[in-house]
Amino acid sequence: MQFKFAFVSAALATLAVATPAPRGEPASSCSTGPVQCCQSVEPASSSSAAGVLALLGIVLQDLTVDVGLTCSPITVIGTSSSCSAQAVCCEDNSHGGLISIGCLPVTL
Repeated sequence: MQFKFAFVSAALATLAVATPAPRGEPASSCSTGPVQCCQSVEPASSSSAAGVLALLGIVLQDLTVDVGLTCSPITVIGTSSSCSAQAVCCEDNSHGGLISIGCLPVTL
């Protein structure tokens, strides 16, 4: 168990460099839960996302869906500094912030 945690931590540390994402829907249109701030958003088929999904035992039917890695809820909407990485609205945020599934970029 500790090895898995260390491996996931090391894998996520390599993803810590955030890149700007294209902005999409307004944050107010997110009906699936809180808007998330993710360090990266990638297709589920990417090696880093697939690795985290496998470690958590998550099997997705659609590997083209975008997933957010290392996510946390954004509590204050409307300020440009509330997310310095990628603001997204995700369908499934139930994996403790390690990964959020079905993410779409949002405009804050």
